[in-house]
Amino acid sequence: MKKLLLGFSLAVVQTFAQASSSAPAAPNPNPLSASAKHLYGMSKNVILKSAEEMPEENYSFKPVGTVRSFGQLVGHVADAQYEFCSTVVGDGKQSPGIEKSKTSKADLIQALKDGFAYCDQAYNGMTDAHAAEVTNFFGHSSPKLTILFFNIGHNMEHYGNMVTYLRIKGLVPPSSQQQSQ
Repeated sequence: MKKLLLGFSLAVVQTFAQASSSAPAAPNPNPLSASAKHLYGMSKNVILKSAEEMPEENYSFKPVGTVRSFGQLVGHVADAQYEFCSTVVGDGKQSPGIEKSKTSKADLIQALKDGFAYCDQAYNGMTDAHAAEVTNFFGHSSPKLTILFFNIGHNMEHYGNMVTYLRIKGLVPPSSQQQSQ
């Protein structure tokens, strides 16, 4: 009797699980802007983790003299959040010049967090209905969603630089750490 009851209970649970998993999810009313927000979150995450991973003494490290130091990369990415997102937000906020004014790890990480917090409002406020609104960006008319995707591409371009710096210093970049877990 116990086996029959156990078998029946498992069958009910399995049927319920299948019915629950096969129910279609409600469609996202903003799939384009939601995709941008997701990718931005991924870029933000690996860049912040990279900044935290690199030891303070390596923030001045440059593989060659003609490129930015690791700290300058962090500052550049922080500055860029204002350049890209102020256009989408429309408040005219200027980049605070972090790359040229901050050198300590703590200051640069805080500036990066502040830059991302500022840019979060552009992604959080974007809807597909507003995605095609055109604004002037670097002298060209561009849809707002294009500017956000450009920001993501810029973030990932410099994450690629950070990966190289981390690897040269014998550290595993965040995206590789995630894959090995």
